[in-house]
Amino acid sequence: MVKKIEGLLKKYVTIDILIDISKSRLIGTMANDREVLREIWDGKLPICFQLAQEEIMEIQQPDPFYVMVPRLSYFPLVTDKMKRHFLRYISQENADSEMWLDYNGQPLKWHYPIGFLYDLCCGNDPQLPWTLTVHFTKFPEDILLHCPNKDVVEAHYMSTVKEADVLKHRGQVMSTMQKKDHNQLWLGLQNDKFDQFWAINRRLMESHGENEGFKHIPVKIYSDDGLCSQRLVSPKNNDGSRKTLQQMTSELYPDKTDVKLRTHGVIIPAETPLQWLSEHLSYPDNFLHLCLC
Repeated sequence: MVKKIEGLLKKYVTIDILIDISKSRLIGTMANDREVLREIWDGKLPICFQLAQEEIMEIQQPDPFYVMVPRLSYFPLVTDKMKRHFLRYISQENADSEMWLDYNGQPLKWHYPIGFLYDLCCGNDPQLPWTLTVHFTKFPEDILLHCPNKDVVEAHYMSTVKEADVLKHRGQVMSTMQKKDHNQLWLGLQNDKFDQFWAINRRLMESHGENEGFKHIPVKIYSDDGLCSQRLVSPKNNDGSRKTLQQMTSELYPDKTDVKLRTHGVIIPAETPLQWLSEHLSYPDNFLHLCLC
């Protein structure tokens, strides 16, 4: 068991992209930095799931369940085996109850990407493996949305992608896609298939016109208490120059200095252009999920 845990930890990749982003092609079509896209896609987290002590009904204590999960995925897509592992230890009357997770007593919202949740909870104090508690009772109705099946995850995901496309392209890309394209996008994410996903998603990351970026940048910024701020953010300044992360934070937080933001486990350089960020570091829902440090 110890060796298995060590193997899981060795596979964990901390994304540390050493790239001079100021020299990248930033405007026109999606930048062809495939290595960056692949590095983001391949990011994994080692997680230790433990059943809530008060829900254990057997004398024998269940072993924790260790697994490597994609940072870009959602918990309902990666927890089927874990759920089956713990079902034998709980009261059978709760076997059909909706499962939910918490970290240090804080319920985790399943409709947020896993990697973002980790950055929000542990970004300033990394803990690996990430130890989470599994519950089958006392669902926190006032905090979490219900998720009875994966169809709910798909519906939420597609709705968010459409929202992002409205911000970037006035909704013109998603509206011209066929149902099979939507299915391929979703299945690529669900099955962790990089090429399948990006064959469609690249169309959502293209800007139209030689010197044009997106109309707006789909971005959500979260404070350490989980509160989300979402405003209209242009990728360009009034003079037409490319807007950087620092310029955006100066606009959004005029009373603060040295604002730092984290995504995918790294603190983003202040001089990073927003257009490049959106094209390369967005989650599969096409939003930038940024955590205030």
